[in-house]
Order: sequence, then structure tokens, then C-alpha cells
Amino acid sequence: MNTLRAAIVGAMVMPALVQAGEIAQVKSAHDVPTTMDALEAAVNGAGATVFARVDHAGGAAKVDLELAPSELLIFGNPKLGTPAMQDDALAGLYLPLKVLVYADAAGDVWLSYEEPKAMLGKLDGVSTEAEYLAKMAGALGKLTAKAAGE
Repeated sequence: MNTLRAAIVGAMVMPALVQAGEIAQVKSAHDVPTTMDALEAAVNGAGATVFARVDHAGGAAKVDLELAPSELLIFGNPKLGTPAMQDDALAGLYLPLKVLVYADAAGDVWLSYEEPKAMLGKLDGVSTEAEYLAKMAGALGKLTAKAAGE
């Protein structure tokens, strides 16, 4: 019951952010392309490197399948990612960071990403108290909030 109460209070205080276990979701005020453009601009503005922008819906259309608008941005900053990989080379399976921007069945647009502590904290060499995990989480939170129009 306490967990439900905390979820309700949290949703009332911060309606744009939904925690779904290991996945953070931020509701956007814009459509998918506008949100993705804003996210890419925010990432570039923060000095990180954009490695790829994947248009899942575009890929589906190329094989005559339908998919709601969905794009993935893959980006990183060696100052944050390298220490994780120094602690455990398997961190390279999870890095660079990724944010998915998609429209759900109701037409709402979301920015979603895996929480760094959940993603990398399961590796033997990465301490869940590692400073870079908090920095990654903070960066993802700021970048997605900016792209969402908050």
C-alpha cells in the first residue's frame, strides 16, 4: 500500500516523469520528430557526441510494415562512459546511452531510457555508488526534460 501511495503522490508532484522499474519515461509536449530534433540539439549542446539516430518507423515502412512513430538516439560522452568501461569492460554492451522517442497507442509521445544504475549496476565491476552513474542519470534527466518541452 505504501508503494501505491508513493506512486500516486509522485505522479501528482511530477506528472511528466513516470518510473517503470528500470525504465524512465518523460512525456513530451511535442510530436516524435520535433521531440527527437530537440533531444539531438540538447545532446549536441551539452557537448556529447551523437552516434546515430535510428528511425524505427521508417525502417518498418521500407518493408511495408506499419509502426507508430519511433526513433532512437544513440549518444555518449567519453568522460562519463570511459570510467564505467574501465571498471568493467562489459559496460560497453550498454554504452553509449540511448533514448527512445515514440508515440504510444493513445498518441502521447514519450522519451524513454534505461536508468544507468539499473543498466550498469548489475555488472560485477560497477559499484551502484559510482559517481558516473549519478552523472549519467542527471544528464539523461536534464536532456529528456529539455527535449520534452519542460
